[in-house]
Amino acid sequence: MTAPHIIDPAGLLGQALSDASPDLMRHLLSTVINSLLSAEADAVCGAEYGMTSPERVNSRNGYRHRELDTRIGTIDVAIPKLRSGSYFPEWLLERRKRAEAALVSVVATCCLLGVSTRRMDKLVQSLGITSLSKSQVSRMAADLDEQVHAQVSRMAADLDEQVHAFRTRPLHESGPFTFVAADALTMKVREQGRVVNAVVLVATGVNADGHREVLGVKVATSETKQAWNAFFADLVARGLTGVLLVTSDAHAGLVDAIAANLPGACWQRCRTHFAANLMGICPKSAWPAVKTMLHSVYDQPDPDSVHAQFGKLLDSTGRSLPTVAAYLDDARADLLAFTGFPQQIWRQIWSNNPNERLNKEIRRRTDVVGIFPDRDAVIRLVGAVLAEQHDEWTEGRRYFALDVLERARKTPAAAATTDQPELETAA
Repeated sequence: MTAPHIIDPAGLLGQALSDASPDLMRHLLSTVINSLLSAEADAVCGAEYGMTSPERVNSRNGYRHRELDTRIGTIDVAIPKLRSGSYFPEWLLERRKRAEAALVSVVATCCLLGVSTRRMDKLVQSLGITSLSKSQVSRMAADLDEQVHAQVSRMAADLDEQVHAFRTRPLHESGPFTFVAADALTMKVREQGRVVNAVVLVATGVNADGHREVLGVKVATSETKQAWNAFFADLVARGLTGVLLVTSDAHAGLVDAIAANLPGACWQRCRTHFAANLMGICPKSAWPAVKTMLHSVYDQPDPDSVHAQFGKLLDSTGRSLPTVAAYLDDARADLLAFTGFPQQIWRQIWSNNPNERLNKEIRRRTDVVGIFPDRDAVIRLVGAVLAEQHDEWTEGRRYFALDVLERARKTPAAAATTDQPELETAA
């Protein structure tokens, strides 16, 4: 049994186009409506406009303009006038809501899947127009295809320019960035006739004013040390400074790139990812008890208590689960790096959960697309989503209070970073 479609791609794209570029939607909708009116008037006359035909029974005589109010604004509708008799598009002006819904849907579908004669023919039939020939419908489809391509290409070029400016903006003006988080998402992209996976590298940080910022976004073939090295080197070149703590998962290439490009910065291993890794080596029957004890570590009120509770966890697992105890002991310094900073911000820095919420918003937008036509399309959509989120963070409340940030910069970890010799960044 085929599963029902939960998401309507054309509906979502229609809404997105209306929200992002109402002028584009109005223009395309106006093009479709006026093309339909012109074609239907030609059918009433028995011949196309400007053509001599023995089958002609009437002639066109200019236009009368009517305003059509829609959800995306008012559209100027040019209704053809006839030399004898009259022509009135009842399908549009009397059944307005149904006609508008059908028209918006077909415009969005054409933007998503391309324009075809069959798609236009279905639109004509759904509106109750029966007088158009196949050749008229075919010509309308060709005209709309040209309009859609030109308008969408122009909108994409404008968006590309904005996303590029966002991705390459200087960072030194809003730094230093005391806390940084990094993560990666996988997208499906069509390349050389095949569908392959590509990764989107994303970094966020807390600026000098206590607000979160999206620091950078980059598409790479895979999540390798070289990819992360190039990503962080670009952030440093754009002015990323003053980093004391970077939170991420334990991907080896990512951890090495942090050490190479941000010397002196501590690495906080994400507690959520670590718990998932730990569960993989822990016997299933023992996991509930180990999980409870691990969570108790994070419930402690101060650094000394956190380390003491972690010691108890090691003692408890060391007797019956030596492999688990060894894994915990190896990760101890990186897992508890958050204790070197004020307790008020532990929840924001001990895991990548804040970035996971950002990833969920990205996924909500990209799942509609499914497979991207190329990497530029990935950057265009993901970059636009991140730029929008960046603006919301900038205009919203502070992520960290200024006094807490000031205390964080005076911690022993900050002193250690200051004492580090300046190293050449990785290329």
